[in-house]
Amino acid sequence: MIRVGVIGATGRVGAEVCRAVYAEEDMELVAGISRSKEGEKASETLGLQNSDLVLAENLDSFLEAGVEVAVDFTSAEFAPEHIGWAIEHSVHVVVGTTGFDLDDAWREAPVGVFVAPNFAIGAALMQRFAAQAARYLPAVEIVELHHDGKADAPSGTAAATADAVAATRPEGWSGPSSESLPGVRGGERAGIRIHSIRLPGLVAHQEVIFGGQGQTLTVRHDSTDRTSFVPGVLMAIRWVPTHPGLTVGLDAILDA
Repeated sequence: MIRVGVIGATGRVGAEVCRAVYAEEDMELVAGISRSKEGEKASETLGLQNSDLVLAENLDSFLEAGVEVAVDFTSAEFAPEHIGWAIEHSVHVVVGTTGFDLDDAWREAPVGVFVAPNFAIGAALMQRFAAQAARYLPAVEIVELHHDGKADAPSGTAAATADAVAATRPEGWSGPSSESLPGVRGGERAGIRIHSIRLPGLVAHQEVIFGGQGQTLTVRHDSTDRTSFVPGVLMAIRWVPTHPGLTVGLDAILDA
């Protein structure tokens, strides 16, 4: 039985993770942190029937509950601090927060540190397929679309996809750079243009568009509901206790 604590337990994704962990036979949700709902019962706030869990405000509650794996879906401002705390207190950690730089010291951590920009299995496959396509169609641009509450742009998924594509394509391609309206051609990472769209009604979507002689290829993934991230998070929770050090991206464990 894996004892799990969720940081950001009442957030958009954190709440779904709490419900999923609570329903798994090989996991136990023993702690949850919510600064806005501190002191409230998970049975009422999260709809976890028969749960006696009371939401807390700080990480000390994880030690009291004997948390083995911490799951973080908070913000770029606090996630690195949470990872440092987990390492210091010998707690494995799974992180879905994006928008912060990785610390090389985490690679030597005695506990597992798993960080992924996107936990949807389909998104990991989209990134894998895009990297394969780039070997034959190096002319490529990325369009990512997210809800208007997402703070970072480009998304972590788009950034990771650009890096993966750049690493596999045999030659660079940038296309025309002239703009009559500044910024209309998007931003550039690893020599690849990324266009970020933020609108209400969206969840998480990305398409990688390749162009070639007389043809185009589009690899697209859509998360229409935040429950799409849950299977990947559960996979990482089961994987991280036996893999110390830093692991980045769900693709790293798809074939494990």
